[in-house]
Amino acid sequence: MTSDSTIPDLESKKDPSPVELISTLSDVEAISIPADAESDSILPEAEVDSVIRYLQSDSTLLDFTESPLLENTVNKHTQVQFKTEGEKLLLILPTESQIPASENSWSEIWQQVKLRLLGSDRFFSPNTVLHLVAQNRLLDGRQLQELAETLNDVQIQLKSVSTSRRQTAIAAASLGYCVEQLQPETSLSSEIKAAKPLAEALYLEMTVRSGVEFRHPGTVIILGDLNPGGIVVADGDILVWGRLRGVAHAGASGNRESLIMAVQMEPTQLRIADAVARAPAKIPMQFYPEVAHMTPQGIRITRAIDFSRIQLSRINQEL
Repeated sequence: MTSDSTIPDLESKKDPSPVELISTLSDVEAISIPADAESDSILPEAEVDSVIRYLQSDSTLLDFTESPLLENTVNKHTQVQFKTEGEKLLLILPTESQIPASENSWSEIWQQVKLRLLGSDRFFSPNTVLHLVAQNRLLDGRQLQELAETLNDVQIQLKSVSTSRRQTAIAAASLGYCVEQLQPETSLSSEIKAAKPLAEALYLEMTVRSGVEFRHPGTVIILGDLNPGGIVVADGDILVWGRLRGVAHAGASGNRESLIMAVQMEPTQLRIADAVARAPAKIPMQFYPEVAHMTPQGIRITRAIDFSRIQLSRINQEL
């Protein structure tokens, strides 16, 4: 286009389409300005004001240029959600039925989490505590660490992880997060779900440190210690092949037949179903494997060898 090209008369078309308007703007930008030309011979000031006023007032142009770009940055099939429940802030990841597990899918989820945080961080006060609901998505320690670092950048602290995957639970506990292991979803009817069996036992080869909490809808077996300040809640039994010095709650769903066993029993608190017991004030001089079980008088702690004899005697009587 040469320097004497004219600008289309915007007033001749009262309602130009966005495409026509962009074409017109491209023509404006393409005008070359000769070095010896006077500025008012290129574009009169009145016409410049007219163009500016039109751009500022035309809502169609704003919708056309901005909204699609924003929508294209978010994959509509990814279901990352931030949700509040009371004073709790939840980050809910999509299930693997919504987005199949792969390295690419995790990258997509992670990027969307960052987009949501950048767009919504004004709603978060500094040092907000967040609870991750991973559902059945398999996450390893590296992915959890990446997520925690992203949250820390906007002053959000990852506190706990809810998951139905054992590997995710172990990875989260290894990093020091509280863990709630969920029962995997099934297609059973609500009547059958009400009487659901216990989940498969959860084996942990680790020490449950202070501040870490485990919840599991089955039996929990720990090959290590349960330290003071650590909490384990299980719908089934709790077996600690080490020192039990924290809080253990067996039969959390109401099963009073559940047991708590440890090689060395020094609990802060024991709970079976709705019954509660605290450790004796006097520390024993020697330790041996013991079992906490329910009796008509409440929770009692018995040496493992004596408990075995009681159980064998009861079985023989029933026979």
